[in-house]
Amino acid sequence: MRAEYIEAVLDVIELIPAGCVLSYGDIAALLERGGPRQVGSVMSRHGSAVPWWRVIRADGRPPQCHDARALVHYRREATALRGQTGGEHPSWRVDMAAARWNPTEAQFDAIDAIAARLSAAALSDPHDGLDA
Repeated sequence: MRAEYIEAVLDVIELIPAGCVLSYGDIAALLERGGPRQVGSVMSRHGSAVPWWRVIRADGRPPQCHDARALVHYRREATALRGQTGGEHPSWRVDMAAARWNPTEAQFDAIDAIAARLSAAALSDPHDGLDA
């Protein structure tokens, strides 16, 4: 995976405010490159330096095997949740309808600048910025 794509994904994640989330697919759509799997791959290898808990599956489930750690962050940031978070068999998810980030115009401008940087890098590479 190209460094430009990794940097672009991480840059978008840095923009997501506390209490909000995006799905892996949302990030790929904003960048107009890759898909949920590519974003997930970036997160699994490089996501520890960014607010990783703000990137979730489209159905509201937190990153696989990190649900307990993510729940601590969600509670601290007052992220909207649904379902049972306690008890012997917790079954909770992030409430995507309430927590999905809706960027302002200025934030979209920042995202567009990140996507443009990625597109410029892809133009010079026949692999479109996603391959190693």
